[in-house]
Amino acid sequence: MVNETLEEIKKLKKKRNAIILAHNYQKEEIQEIADFVGDSLELSRTAAQVKCDVIVFCGVHFMAETAAILNPDKTVLLPEIDAGCPMADTVDVTELKKWIKKYPHAPVISYVNTTAEVKALSYACCTSANAPQIVKAVPFNSIIFVPDKNLADWVKKNVPDKEIIVWNGFCPTHHMIKKEDVLRAKESHPDALVVVHPECRPEVIELADHVASTSGMVRFTKASSHREFIIGTETGLLYKLKKENPDKIFYPLKKTMICPNMKITTLESVLSALKENKYVIKVSEELRIKAKQAVDRMLTLVS
Repeated sequence: MVNETLEEIKKLKKKRNAIILAHNYQKEEIQEIADFVGDSLELSRTAAQVKCDVIVFCGVHFMAETAAILNPDKTVLLPEIDAGCPMADTVDVTELKKWIKKYPHAPVISYVNTTAEVKALSYACCTSANAPQIVKAVPFNSIIFVPDKNLADWVKKNVPDKEIIVWNGFCPTHHMIKKEDVLRAKESHPDALVVVHPECRPEVIELADHVASTSGMVRFTKASSHREFIIGTETGLLYKLKKENPDKIFYPLKKTMICPNMKITTLESVLSALKENKYVIKVSEELRIKAKQAVDRMLTLVS
């Protein structure tokens, strides 16, 4: 049955001139069928450059929306329409507009984990891979940073000379990790380096040997001479890490670091997306143009 599904996906991809993009947190079988697997920044760049008619985005809603912003001439499909992002949902647009009026000297820098509406109100977007560089590069001394307070704290440490007004949002999957979890993991694996995502709490980051986005984790572990690593991010990344480093050992910082939204997508839903053209993600042209300015700045401010 699985082989039949894979074969049908392959045929429909060719027929519809489609590509499949998958985030690092997706299930193993989804990563295997994808043409490109990466973090938000890598997939944003791929979506902006790829030549195809259809993009099947195996991720969450804001990611497919970003692909639609960058590719108005392509059909963007999200296999699971309920794949959302709790952190993105913390940003209330009406409240953000009040903040913009309250701090007219501080433009909005929005994490790419936000809706098109929030991006449209932003000067520039950023990702966990480039947030400090983006904040450093923008020509303002003060900024409003939405929505992740933990990533904002990481940016503050790296760009101490700028005022950062922080939105009180966070990623539940990363925020669940506490100091005690890190100490327990280190005790269990004393020879392993601790590598964590900047969406983790400050107390967790303080105990880490290295802090990086998912793509940064892939590069760091590949280049390191170390053999063992404790990985502090969504467990889906471990599949890629193990696949690319068969001679190294990777432990999840905590086995419960699972994003339920990232795990909704199945081979069957990818097939349905291609077969039935669902679910098409669209952004109004007025909103798309405004949001695209922020995404474009992200892609040009940091090469």
